Amino acid sequence: MSTLSHEQIESLSEHLESAELQVRAVHKITDDYPELDFEDAYAIQWATRRRKEGRGNRIIGLKMGLTSRAKMRQMSVEEPIYGFLADYFQQVEGGEIDTSKLIHPKVEAEIAFVTKAPLRGPGCHVGQVLAATDFVIPAVEIIDSRYENFRFDLPSVVADNASSSRFVTGGGILSPWETDLRTVGVVLEKNGDPVEVGAGAAVINHPASSVALLANMLAQRDEEIPAGSLILSGGITAAVAVEAGDNVTMRAQGMGSVSMRFV
Repeated sequence: MSTLSHEQIESLSEHLESAELQVRAVHKITDDYPELDFEDAYAIQWATRRRKEGRGNRIIGLKMGLTSRAKMRQMSVEEPIYGFLADYFQQVEGGEIDTSKLIHPKVEAEIAFVTKAPLRGPGCHVGQVLAATDFVIPAVEIIDSRYENFRFDLPSVVADNASSSRFVTGGGILSPWETDLRTVGVVLEKNGDPVEVGAGAAVINHPASSVALLANMLAQRDEEIPAGSLILSGGITAAVAVEAGDNVTMRAQGMGSVSMRFV
């Protein structure tokens, strides 16, 4: 049940987007609005999405967060959260990531889905996701909470677009039918050293389950995943902090690698 007025929602959206664009950390918004709930939080996120679209940015996809069962239990939530991906979030594979435009970036390894047909809930399931997927591709998401010291509660992080910031895709494209995505192993390297390993099953037992859940969550707002969307299905590995000078490579079994340098 919403606790904020339309004016408060728009004001908080402007506050958080300004923190992103001006590269400055702020305290979590529930410090000032302790009654803020998930309905309010998503309303703020969608207001920010409209703000970016009004400025001429294109929304090219969506991302899921808190997709591991262990993380959901730790945060006392029953389902993951989602955010949107603006066009300028996408960075060139093998290129440079400008840390002067980020506050405290972290990287995590993911499998991305690119859709060829829309997906709509409720009742969306893994089979529908696989049938609607054009291809899957390895990805590294660079998350960057706008909150001081990366400290927040769930409504605050939802309002902050689930810490969305930048992402890089690469490697080879693969049909979702060509491999069992649950068993795809990934290695995340920083400066040549492996720092995290995992497998696709870390994402709600199957990355496509995460995409199905996203479609069902969007249905609560009478929204869908459009054809041609890029979906980051959720972190297979824990997030690793990075800074200028770091080189990051993610290697996905049978799918190639994704690399970038932070400057």
